[in-house]
Amino acid sequence: MNMEDRMKRIPVREQEASIRAKNFDEVCIGYNEEEAIKEAIRCLNCKNARCIQKCPVSINIPGFISKVKEGNFEDAAKIIAESSALPAVCGRVCPQETQCEGNCVLGIKGDSVSIGKLERFVADWSREHNIDLSDREELNGKRVAVIGSGPAGLTCAGDLAKLGYDVTIFEALHEAGGVLVYGIPEFRLPKDTVVKSEVENVKKLGVKIETNIVVGKTVTIDELIEDEKFDAVFIGSGAGLPRFMGIKGENSNGVFSANEILTRSNLMKAFKDGYRTPIRAGSKVAVVGGGNVAMDAARTALRLGAETHIVYRRSEAELPARVEEIHHAKEEGVIFDILTNPTEILSDENGWVKGMKCVKMELGEPDESGRRRPVEIKGSEFILDVDTVIMSLGTSPNPLITSTTKGLDKNKRGCIIATEEFGETSRNGVFAGGDAVTGAATVILAMGAGKKAAKGIHEYLKTV
Repeated sequence: MNMEDRMKRIPVREQEASIRAKNFDEVCIGYNEEEAIKEAIRCLNCKNARCIQKCPVSINIPGFISKVKEGNFEDAAKIIAESSALPAVCGRVCPQETQCEGNCVLGIKGDSVSIGKLERFVADWSREHNIDLSDREELNGKRVAVIGSGPAGLTCAGDLAKLGYDVTIFEALHEAGGVLVYGIPEFRLPKDTVVKSEVENVKKLGVKIETNIVVGKTVTIDELIEDEKFDAVFIGSGAGLPRFMGIKGENSNGVFSANEILTRSNLMKAFKDGYRTPIRAGSKVAVVGGGNVAMDAARTALRLGAETHIVYRRSEAELPARVEEIHHAKEEGVIFDILTNPTEILSDENGWVKGMKCVKMELGEPDESGRRRPVEIKGSEFILDVDTVIMSLGTSPNPLITSTTKGLDKNKRGCIIATEEFGETSRNGVFAGGDAVTGAATVILAMGAGKKAAKGIHEYLKTV
Protein backbone atom coordinates (compact mmCIF):
# COMPACT_ATOMS: atom_id res chain seq x y z
CA MET A 1 0.00 0.00 0.00
CA ASN A 2 1.49 3.37 -1.02
CA MET A 3 1.51 6.27 1.40
CA GLU A 4 -1.20 8.21 -0.46
CA ASP A 5 -3.63 5.27 -0.17
CA ARG A 6 -2.65 4.69 3.47
CA MET A 7 -3.70 8.21 4.41
CA LYS A 8 -7.35 7.74 3.32
CA ARG A 9 -9.75 5.50 5.21
CA ILE A 10 -12.07 3.08 3.45
CA PRO A 11 -15.55 4.68 3.38
CA VAL A 12 -18.29 3.01 5.44
CA ARG A 13 -21.60 2.24 3.76
CA GLU A 14 -24.71 3.91 5.21
CA GLN A 15 -28.42 4.17 4.44
CA GLU A 16 -29.27 7.20 2.32
CA ALA A 17 -30.40 10.08 4.55
CA SER A 18 -33.75 10.57 2.79
CA ILE A 19 -34.60 6.88 3.31
CA ARG A 20 -33.31 6.37 6.86
CA ALA A 21 -35.09 9.50 8.15
CA LYS A 22 -38.32 7.53 7.72
CA ASN A 23 -37.26 4.24 9.38
CA PHE A 24 -35.64 2.89 12.53
CA ASP A 25 -33.22 0.54 10.75
CA GLU A 26 -29.53 0.94 11.53
CA VAL A 27 -28.01 3.96 9.76
CA CYS A 28 -24.52 2.51 9.36
CA ILE A 29 -24.27 -0.70 7.34
CA GLY A 30 -20.61 -1.29 8.19
CA TYR A 31 -17.71 -3.01 6.43
CA ASN A 32 -17.80 -6.30 4.57
CA GLU A 33 -14.81 -8.67 4.79
CA GLU A 34 -12.95 -7.15 1.84
CA GLU A 35 -13.43 -3.58 3.10
CA ALA A 36 -12.39 -4.52 6.65
CA ILE A 37 -9.15 -6.13 5.44
CA LYS A 38 -8.34 -3.10 3.25
CA GLU A 39 -8.92 -0.74 6.18
CA ALA A 40 -6.88 -2.94 8.55
CA ILE A 41 -3.91 -2.90 6.15
CA ARG A 42 -3.68 0.87 6.75
CA CYS A 43 -2.69 0.27 10.39
CA LEU A 44 1.03 0.87 11.06
CA ASN A 45 1.04 -1.63 13.97
CA CYS A 46 2.84 0.88 16.20
CA LYS A 47 5.01 -0.68 18.92
CA ASN A 48 4.16 2.07 21.42
CA ALA A 49 0.50 2.15 20.41
CA ARG A 50 -1.05 5.50 21.34
CA CYS A 51 -4.51 4.15 20.49
CA ILE A 52 -4.35 1.62 23.37
CA GLN A 53 -3.40 4.37 25.81
CA LYS A 54 -6.58 6.26 24.96
CA CYS A 55 -8.91 3.23 25.18
CA PRO A 56 -10.69 3.19 28.58
CA VAL A 57 -10.73 -0.64 28.54
CA SER A 58 -7.21 -1.00 27.02
CA ILE A 59 -8.07 -3.21 24.03
CA ASN A 60 -4.99 -4.49 22.18
CA ILE A 61 -5.96 -2.54 19.09
CA PRO A 62 -2.92 -3.24 16.85
CA GLY A 63 -3.16 -6.91 17.90
CA PHE A 64 -6.75 -7.41 16.77
CA ILE A 65 -6.26 -5.30 13.63
CA SER A 66 -3.23 -7.39 12.61
CA LYS A 67 -5.49 -10.48 12.73
CA VAL A 68 -8.07 -8.70 10.57
CA LYS A 69 -5.31 -7.98 8.02
CA GLU A 70 -4.71 -11.74 7.84
CA GLY A 71 -8.43 -12.48 7.50
CA ASN A 72 -8.28 -14.29 10.85
CA PHE A 73 -11.44 -12.76 12.30
CA GLU A 74 -11.89 -15.41 15.00
CA ASP A 75 -8.54 -14.62 16.64
CA ALA A 76 -9.30 -10.91 16.28
CA ALA A 77 -12.53 -11.47 18.24
CA LYS A 78 -10.67 -13.40 20.94
CA ILE A 79 -8.12 -10.59 21.37
CA ILE A 80 -10.91 -8.01 21.79
CA ALA A 81 -12.76 -10.33 24.22
CA GLU A 82 -9.73 -10.28 26.56
CA SER A 83 -10.55 -6.63 27.32
CA SER A 84 -14.14 -5.92 26.29
CA ALA A 85 -17.45 -7.67 26.92
CA LEU A 86 -19.35 -5.34 24.57
CA PRO A 87 -17.41 -4.93 21.30
CA ALA A 88 -20.43 -4.72 18.99
CA VAL A 89 -21.81 -1.96 21.22
CA CYS A 90 -18.54 -0.03 21.50
CA GLY A 91 -17.90 -0.29 17.77
CA ARG A 92 -21.17 1.58 17.27
CA VAL A 93 -21.47 4.13 20.07
CA CYS A 94 -17.96 4.90 21.40
CA PRO A 95 -16.59 8.42 20.76
CA GLN A 96 -13.57 6.97 18.95
CA GLU A 97 -12.69 10.35 17.48
CA THR A 98 -11.67 11.62 20.93
CA GLN A 99 -10.17 8.34 22.13
CA CYS A 100 -8.38 5.61 20.12
CA GLU A 101 -8.84 7.13 16.66
CA GLY A 102 -8.08 10.61 17.97
CA ASN A 103 -4.66 9.34 19.05
CA CYS A 104 -3.85 7.40 15.85
CA VAL A 105 -0.52 8.43 14.24
CA LEU A 106 -2.06 8.36 10.77
CA GLY A 107 -4.54 11.00 11.89
CA ILE A 108 -1.76 13.61 12.16
CA LYS A 109 -1.52 14.07 8.38
CA GLY A 110 -4.42 11.99 7.06
CA ASP A 111 -7.35 9.85 8.20
CA SER A 112 -6.92 7.83 11.37
CA VAL A 113 -7.58 4.11 11.13
CA SER A 114 -11.31 3.38 11.43
CA ILE A 115 -10.80 1.43 14.65
CA GLY A 116 -14.42 1.57 15.77
CA LYS A 117 -15.80 0.25 12.49
CA LEU A 118 -13.20 -2.56 12.51
CA GLU A 119 -14.17 -3.51 16.06
CA ARG A 120 -17.83 -3.52 15.01
CA PHE A 121 -17.02 -5.71 11.98
CA VAL A 122 -15.14 -8.27 14.09
CA ALA A 123 -17.89 -8.36 16.75
CA ASP A 124 -20.64 -8.79 14.14
CA TRP A 125 -18.66 -11.49 12.31
CA SER A 126 -18.10 -13.28 15.64
CA ARG A 127 -21.84 -13.21 16.40
CA GLU A 128 -22.85 -14.38 12.94
CA HIS A 129 -20.36 -17.29 13.12
CA ASN A 130 -21.23 -18.30 16.73
CA ILE A 131 -17.67 -17.91 18.03
CA ASP A 132 -17.35 -19.10 21.64
CA LEU A 133 -15.75 -16.38 23.79
CA SER A 134 -16.70 -17.84 27.18
CA ASP A 135 -13.30 -18.89 28.60
CA ARG A 136 -13.32 -18.61 32.40
CA GLU A 137 -11.64 -20.01 35.50
CA GLU A 138 -13.23 -22.56 37.84
CA LEU A 139 -15.65 -21.22 40.47
CA ASN A 140 -13.77 -20.02 43.55
CA GLY A 141 -16.67 -20.05 46.03
CA LYS A 142 -17.03 -16.26 46.33
CA ARG A 143 -20.30 -14.50 45.39
CA VAL A 144 -20.65 -10.96 44.02
CA ALA A 145 -23.85 -8.96 43.49
CA VAL A 146 -23.90 -6.43 40.65
CA ILE A 147 -26.61 -3.77 40.64
CA GLY A 148 -27.58 -2.69 37.14
CA SER A 149 -27.09 -4.44 33.81
CA GLY A 150 -25.82 -1.46 31.86
CA PRO A 151 -22.29 -1.18 30.45
CA ALA A 152 -20.62 -0.78 33.87
CA GLY A 153 -22.49 -3.71 35.43
CA LEU A 154 -22.09 -6.05 32.45
CA THR A 155 -18.36 -5.31 32.23
CA CYS A 156 -17.73 -5.77 35.94
CA ALA A 157 -19.80 -8.98 36.00
CA GLY A 158 -18.07 -10.41 32.94
CA ASP A 159 -14.57 -9.72 34.25
CA LEU A 160 -15.38 -11.22 37.67
CA ALA A 161 -16.98 -14.30 36.10
CA LYS A 162 -13.82 -14.90 34.05
CA LEU A 163 -11.88 -14.87 37.34
CA GLY A 164 -14.11 -17.60 38.82
CA TYR A 165 -16.62 -15.57 40.85
CA ASP A 166 -20.31 -16.51 41.15
CA VAL A 167 -21.94 -13.29 39.90
CA THR A 168 -25.60 -12.24 39.94
CA ILE A 169 -26.79 -9.03 38.28
CA PHE A 170 -29.93 -7.36 39.68
CA GLU A 171 -31.74 -5.25 37.06
CA ALA A 172 -34.64 -2.92 37.87
CA LEU A 173 -36.25 -3.08 34.42
CA HIS A 174 -37.82 -6.09 32.71
CA GLU A 175 -35.00 -6.38 30.19
CA ALA A 176 -31.22 -6.45 30.67
CA GLY A 177 -28.92 -3.88 29.08
CA GLY A 178 -29.51 -0.65 31.00
CA VAL A 179 -28.96 2.45 28.88
CA LEU A 180 -28.09 0.20 25.93
CA VAL A 181 -31.74 -0.90 25.71
CA TYR A 182 -33.61 2.16 26.97
CA GLY A 183 -31.39 5.08 26.01
CA ILE A 184 -29.82 4.51 22.59
CA PRO A 185 -32.11 4.33 19.53
CA GLU A 186 -32.49 1.29 17.29
CA PHE A 187 -31.03 3.18 14.34
CA ARG A 188 -27.74 3.51 16.22
CA LEU A 189 -27.78 0.30 18.25
CA PRO A 190 -30.11 -2.58 17.24
CA LYS A 191 -31.51 -4.34 20.32
CA ASP A 192 -32.43 -7.85 19.16
CA THR A 193 -29.27 -8.52 17.16
CA VAL A 194 -26.56 -6.54 18.95
CA VAL A 195 -27.52 -5.80 22.57
CA LYS A 196 -29.22 -9.12 23.34
CA SER A 197 -26.27 -10.98 21.83
CA GLU A 198 -23.74 -9.09 23.97
CA VAL A 199 -25.84 -9.73 27.10
CA GLU A 200 -26.02 -13.44 26.18
CA ASN A 201 -22.22 -13.55 25.86
CA VAL A 202 -21.93 -12.29 29.46
CA LYS A 203 -24.46 -14.92 30.59
CA LYS A 204 -22.40 -17.62 28.82
CA LEU A 205 -19.61 -16.78 31.27
CA GLY A 206 -21.94 -17.98 34.04
CA VAL A 207 -23.37 -14.63 35.08
CA LYS A 208 -26.99 -14.80 36.31
CA ILE A 209 -29.33 -11.87 35.62
CA GLU A 210 -32.46 -11.24 37.69
CA THR A 211 -34.77 -8.61 36.19
CA ASN A 212 -37.57 -6.60 37.87
CA ILE A 213 -35.46 -6.25 41.03
CA VAL A 214 -35.35 -2.64 42.26
CA VAL A 215 -32.46 -2.51 44.71
CA GLY A 216 -33.44 -0.15 47.51
CA LYS A 217 -37.07 -1.27 47.26
CA THR A 218 -37.33 -4.98 46.37
CA VAL A 219 -34.15 -5.70 48.32
CA THR A 220 -31.51 -3.48 49.95
CA ILE A 221 -27.74 -3.69 49.70
CA ASP A 222 -27.61 -4.52 53.41
CA GLU A 223 -29.95 -7.46 52.82
CA LEU A 224 -27.84 -8.68 49.90
CA ILE A 225 -24.79 -8.75 52.16
CA GLU A 226 -26.34 -9.85 55.47
CA ASP A 227 -29.16 -12.17 54.34
CA GLU A 228 -28.18 -13.27 50.82
CA LYS A 229 -24.51 -13.64 51.88
CA PHE A 230 -22.90 -11.89 48.93
CA ASP A 231 -19.21 -11.27 49.61
CA ALA A 232 -19.08 -7.97 47.69
CA VAL A 233 -21.41 -5.62 45.82
CA PHE A 234 -20.84 -3.48 42.74
CA ILE A 235 -23.24 -0.57 42.12
CA GLY A 236 -23.60 0.25 38.43
CA SER A 237 -27.11 1.66 38.57
CA GLY A 238 -26.49 4.54 36.17
CA ALA A 239 -28.03 8.00 36.17
CA GLY A 240 -31.65 7.89 35.08
CA LEU A 241 -33.07 10.94 36.89
CA PRO A 242 -33.68 13.69 34.29
CA ARG A 243 -32.93 17.36 34.85
CA PHE A 244 -35.15 20.26 33.83
CA MET A 245 -34.57 24.01 33.39
CA GLY A 246 -37.01 25.25 36.02
CA ILE A 247 -38.55 27.78 33.63
CA LYS A 248 -42.17 28.92 33.61
CA GLY A 249 -44.55 26.53 31.82
CA GLU A 250 -42.25 23.52 32.07
CA ASN A 251 -45.08 21.45 33.59
CA SER A 252 -47.26 21.93 30.49
CA ASN A 253 -48.66 18.92 28.66
CA GLY A 254 -46.31 18.06 25.82
CA VAL A 255 -43.08 18.67 27.75
CA PHE A 256 -41.01 15.51 28.12
CA SER A 257 -37.58 14.48 29.27
CA ALA A 258 -35.42 12.87 26.60
CA ASN A 259 -35.31 9.83 28.91
CA GLU A 260 -39.06 9.30 28.66
CA ILE A 261 -39.19 9.67 24.87
CA LEU A 262 -36.22 7.36 24.36
CA THR A 263 -37.36 4.75 26.90
CA ARG A 264 -40.82 4.54 25.35
CA SER A 265 -39.35 4.24 21.88
CA ASN A 266 -36.33 2.01 22.53
CA LEU A 267 -37.43 -0.29 25.34
CA MET A 268 -41.19 -0.30 24.84
CA LYS A 269 -41.08 -0.20 21.00
CA ALA A 270 -43.59 2.65 20.85
CA PHE A 271 -42.50 3.41 17.27
CA LYS A 272 -43.80 0.02 16.08
CA ASP A 273 -47.37 -0.81 15.16
CA GLY A 274 -49.06 -3.30 17.48
CA TYR A 275 -47.38 -2.13 20.70
CA ARG A 276 -49.64 -0.63 23.39
CA THR A 277 -47.09 1.95 24.54
CA PRO A 278 -48.03 5.14 22.71
CA ILE A 279 -45.65 8.02 22.23
CA ARG A 280 -46.67 11.57 21.34
CA ALA A 281 -44.18 13.15 18.96
CA GLY A 282 -46.25 16.18 17.93
CA SER A 283 -45.90 17.93 14.59
CA LYS A 284 -43.18 20.43 15.54
CA VAL A 285 -40.68 19.51 18.25
CA ALA A 286 -37.97 21.45 20.07
CA VAL A 287 -35.23 19.40 21.73
CA VAL A 288 -33.38 21.52 24.28
CA GLY A 289 -29.72 20.48 24.62
CA GLY A 290 -26.74 19.61 22.45
CA GLY A 291 -25.37 16.26 23.62
CA ASN A 292 -25.63 12.78 22.13
CA VAL A 293 -28.92 12.17 23.98
CA ALA A 294 -30.36 15.35 22.44
CA MET A 295 -29.36 14.09 18.98
CA ASP A 296 -30.95 10.71 19.74
CA ALA A 297 -34.19 12.34 20.88
CA ALA A 298 -34.30 14.71 17.90
CA ARG A 299 -33.62 11.96 15.35
CA THR A 300 -36.28 9.80 17.01
CA ALA A 301 -38.88 12.59 16.87
CA LEU A 302 -37.99 13.20 13.22
CA ARG A 303 -38.61 9.54 12.38
CA LEU A 304 -41.97 9.76 14.13
CA GLY A 305 -42.97 12.46 11.63
CA ALA A 306 -42.22 15.75 13.39
CA GLU A 307 -40.38 18.82 12.15
CA THR A 308 -37.56 18.80 14.68
CA HIS A 309 -35.36 21.56 16.08
CA ILE A 310 -32.28 21.33 18.30
CA VAL A 311 -32.26 24.39 20.58
CA TYR A 312 -28.79 24.99 22.04
CA ARG A 313 -27.52 28.02 23.92
CA ARG A 314 -23.93 27.91 22.67
CA SER A 315 -22.50 27.83 19.14
CA GLU A 316 -22.12 24.78 16.93
CA ALA A 317 -18.43 24.52 17.83
CA GLU A 318 -19.40 23.89 21.46
CA LEU A 319 -21.95 21.15 20.74
CA PRO A 320 -20.91 18.25 23.03
CA ALA A 321 -22.44 15.55 20.80
CA ARG A 322 -20.24 13.38 18.58
CA VAL A 323 -19.40 14.90 15.19
CA GLU A 324 -20.90 11.83 13.48
CA GLU A 325 -24.22 12.23 15.33
CA ILE A 326 -24.46 15.94 14.46
CA HIS A 327 -23.61 15.18 10.82
CA HIS A 328 -26.26 12.42 10.63
CA ALA A 329 -28.89 14.64 12.29
CA LYS A 330 -28.27 17.44 9.78
CA GLU A 331 -28.34 15.03 6.83
CA GLU A 332 -31.71 13.73 8.00
CA GLY A 333 -33.24 17.20 8.26
CA VAL A 334 -32.97 18.19 11.94
CA ILE A 335 -32.90 22.01 12.19
CA PHE A 336 -30.25 23.52 14.51
CA ASP A 337 -31.26 26.70 16.37
CA ILE A 338 -27.92 27.49 17.98
CA LEU A 339 -27.09 30.42 20.30
CA THR A 340 -30.70 30.18 21.44
CA ASN A 341 -31.99 29.70 24.99
CA PRO A 342 -35.59 28.95 26.14
CA THR A 343 -37.02 31.31 28.75
CA GLU A 344 -40.67 30.16 28.98
CA ILE A 345 -42.95 27.47 27.61
CA LEU A 346 -46.32 28.75 26.44
CA SER A 347 -49.50 26.68 26.69
CA ASP A 348 -53.08 26.90 25.44
CA GLU A 349 -56.28 26.95 27.52
CA ASN A 350 -56.10 23.17 27.97
CA GLY A 351 -52.52 23.24 29.24
CA TRP A 352 -50.89 21.91 26.05
CA VAL A 353 -47.69 23.39 24.65
CA LYS A 354 -48.31 25.97 21.91
CA GLY A 355 -44.90 27.63 21.72
CA MET A 356 -41.58 28.30 23.42
CA LYS A 357 -40.30 31.78 24.24
CA CYS A 358 -36.58 32.02 23.48
CA VAL A 359 -33.78 34.59 23.54
CA LYS A 360 -30.75 34.79 21.26
CA MET A 361 -27.33 34.41 22.88
CA GLU A 362 -23.74 35.45 22.21
CA LEU A 363 -20.57 33.93 23.62
CA GLY A 364 -18.68 35.75 26.36
CA GLU A 365 -15.72 34.72 28.51
CA PRO A 366 -14.96 31.01 29.19
CA ASP A 367 -16.66 29.41 32.22
CA GLU A 368 -15.39 26.64 34.52
CA SER A 369 -15.86 24.06 31.73
CA GLY A 370 -13.47 25.98 29.48
CA ARG A 371 -16.25 26.81 27.02
CA ARG A 372 -17.24 30.43 26.39
CA ARG A 373 -20.18 31.42 28.55
CA PRO A 374 -23.42 32.22 26.67
CA VAL A 375 -24.80 35.71 27.37
CA GLU A 376 -28.29 36.96 26.50
CA ILE A 377 -28.66 39.54 23.72
CA LYS A 378 -31.10 42.15 25.03
CA GLY A 379 -34.20 42.66 22.92
CA SER A 380 -33.71 39.45 20.94
CA GLU A 381 -36.68 37.53 22.37
CA PHE A 382 -38.84 35.53 19.96
CA ILE A 383 -41.37 32.68 20.06
CA LEU A 384 -40.58 29.31 18.49
CA ASP A 385 -43.79 27.75 17.18
CA VAL A 386 -43.76 24.20 18.63
CA ASP A 387 -46.30 21.79 20.14
CA THR A 388 -43.80 19.51 21.92
CA VAL A 389 -40.67 20.22 23.96
CA ILE A 390 -38.11 17.56 24.88
CA MET A 391 -35.64 18.50 27.62
CA SER A 392 -32.20 16.90 27.20
CA LEU A 393 -30.15 18.60 29.89
CA GLY A 394 -28.38 15.64 31.45
CA THR A 395 -29.33 13.21 34.20
CA SER A 396 -28.45 12.44 37.81
CA PRO A 397 -28.34 9.17 39.77
CA ASN A 398 -31.60 8.00 41.33
CA PRO A 399 -31.29 8.61 45.12
CA LEU A 400 -32.98 5.29 46.00
CA ILE A 401 -29.79 3.31 46.61
CA THR A 402 -27.88 5.97 48.56
CA SER A 403 -30.94 6.71 50.73
CA THR A 404 -31.43 3.03 51.67
CA THR A 405 -27.80 1.98 52.21
CA LYS A 406 -26.14 2.61 55.57
CA GLY A 407 -22.78 4.36 55.43
CA LEU A 408 -22.72 4.99 51.68
CA ASP A 409 -21.43 8.51 51.04
CA LYS A 410 -22.59 10.67 48.13
CA ASN A 411 -21.62 14.13 46.90
CA LYS A 412 -23.81 17.22 46.53
CA ARG A 413 -24.89 16.08 43.02
CA GLY A 414 -26.23 12.83 44.46
CA CYS A 415 -23.43 10.74 42.93
CA ILE A 416 -21.87 7.92 44.95
CA ILE A 417 -18.35 8.80 46.12
CA ALA A 418 -15.90 6.14 44.91
CA THR A 419 -12.17 5.98 44.23
CA GLU A 420 -11.09 6.31 40.61
CA GLU A 421 -8.57 3.47 40.81
CA PHE A 422 -10.82 0.64 42.02
CA GLY A 423 -14.30 2.11 42.63
CA GLU A 424 -14.12 1.64 46.42
CA THR A 425 -16.90 3.43 48.33
CA SER A 426 -17.15 4.51 51.96
CA ARG A 427 -18.81 1.17 52.69
CA ASN A 428 -16.49 -1.83 53.12
CA GLY A 429 -17.06 -4.44 50.39
CA VAL A 430 -19.24 -2.11 48.31
CA PHE A 431 -17.85 -0.76 45.04
CA ALA A 432 -19.39 1.58 42.46
CA GLY A 433 -18.71 2.91 38.98
CA GLY A 434 -20.15 4.42 35.83
CA ASP A 435 -22.82 7.12 35.75
CA ALA A 436 -23.87 6.39 39.36
CA VAL A 437 -20.47 7.86 40.33
CA THR A 438 -19.67 10.35 37.56
CA GLY A 439 -23.14 11.45 36.51
CA ALA A 440 -24.15 10.97 32.86
CA ALA A 441 -21.12 10.09 30.71
CA THR A 442 -20.28 7.62 27.92
CA VAL A 443 -20.78 3.87 27.57
CA ILE A 444 -17.04 3.22 27.27
CA LEU A 445 -16.16 5.26 30.39
CA ALA A 446 -18.74 3.25 32.34
CA MET A 447 -17.17 0.07 31.00
CA GLY A 448 -13.75 1.30 32.09
CA ALA A 449 -15.09 1.92 35.60
CA GLY A 450 -16.62 -1.57 35.64
CA LYS A 451 -13.23 -3.09 34.74
CA LYS A 452 -11.43 -1.15 37.47
CA ALA A 453 -14.04 -2.18 40.05
CA ALA A 454 -13.70 -5.84 39.04
CA LYS A 455 -9.96 -5.58 39.76
CA GLY A 456 -10.72 -3.86 43.06
CA ILE A 457 -13.23 -6.52 44.09
CA HIS A 458 -10.79 -9.29 43.14
CA GLU A 459 -8.07 -7.73 45.32
CA TYR A 460 -10.53 -7.13 48.18
CA LEU A 461 -11.86 -10.68 48.16
CA LYS A 462 -8.34 -12.08 48.35
CA THR A 463 -8.10 -10.54 51.82
CA VAL A 464 -11.46 -11.61 53.36
